[in-house]
Amino acid sequence: MNNQIIQFIAQQASNALTKSMQNKTHASPTPATRVETLEEALERIYPTGKIEPKEAEAISKDITQAIISTTDDSIATACIPCSLGHFSTSVGLLNEAIRFKKDGITSNEILDRIAQVLQEQNALERIDLAPIKIQNLVGWERDLAQGALDQSRSVRHTLENIENIEELAELAANTDRYYRNLSRAWFTQKIKGAVKKSQVEAKKPSK
Repeated sequence: MNNQIIQFIAQQASNALTKSMQNKTHASPTPATRVETLEEALERIYPTGKIEPKEAEAISKDITQAIISTTDDSIATACIPCSLGHFSTSVGLLNEAIRFKKDGITSNEILDRIAQVLQEQNALERIDLAPIKIQNLVGWERDLAQGALDQSRSVRHTLENIENIEELAELAANTDRYYRNLSRAWFTQKIKGAVKKSQVEAKKPSK
């Protein structure tokens, strides 16, 4: 390859490099990624002038305190019916344990079922009957929930100090009786509420 060809190639490469550099110089710079501030996010979601001052204050408190609120209806649904479920399971386990009474209170069959009942009642007290759920209930639902919590603690404490089959049999009978009463009370109140609501709706004038 002669010197003229080499010079020509070098010149063309130099021109291409110069043109590329010029294009980069005149091109618009790529905007940097910008993180939206809390104030801007609030303004975007809740534009100024479109909500009342009281609503804005409530929104601010909710964000600041990070409180997750739940309606009374959903709390009632999650609280008492699940309590019935836990007590129902515990009653079944206690009745099964009594079947092995001939083997003695230290029988593995009995001890394993006692452990399962303790698990049921612990879960009931820590989750379904947590203080915040009872606190947000009103009227008869709150009374039933508090009663269920007290009964659950009683069952648990009795099992933790159980000494003989007679005590276990008595606890099984008492727990069964309480479960039936709780179930009757809850269903009775829910049905009365549903009937009352239907009567009120029926009395409303048609549009």
